Amino acid sequence: MTMAVNPAPESAPEAPPRRKRLALVASKGTLDQAYPPLILATTAASLGWEVGIYFTFYGLDILHQDRFEKLRVASLANPAGPIRIPNLLGAVPGATAAATKVMKGWMEKSQMPSLPDFVEMAQGLGVTFFACATTMGVMGVEDTDLIAGCDIAGAAAFLDFAADSDVQLFV
Repeated sequence: MTMAVNPAPESAPEAPPRRKRLALVASKGTLDQAYPPLILATTAASLGWEVGIYFTFYGLDILHQDRFEKLRVASLANPAGPIRIPNLLGAVPGATAAATKVMKGWMEKSQMPSLPDFVEMAQGLGVTFFACATTMGVMGVEDTDLIAGCDIAGAAAFLDFAADSDVQLFV
């Protein structure tokens, strides 16, 4: 006599593994402070991570269409800046322009993309740019002032994104 064998119950197909997620906060709007969040974001996105950058306070200048190509490096009170001079000399007219030129030269020599190219690269990789709604109101920035492709979000919306992130960084 043969026994009937019940087939194993069908299991649901396995869901693909959840992508890692990176949440960054960019709060500074100088050239030397614009690169780190963009480098981290594009690297993570290149690795297949979901990435969002929350641009708040002066970091919002990185998304401002009239300002992001004109970001500079402060020569005053920047002891690790490209031109290491005493603070008194950092206040001399032209010192900020010189420090900015030196940093741009370093980046070009290292074959780093320009800031506009990095922004475009990040967007092409699917990095979400969150413009802080509160900062926009405080600083009088309109949505039409921002580069294309930005999401306007309040702190609560970004915190929801960050709460499900594997890595959260304030740079």
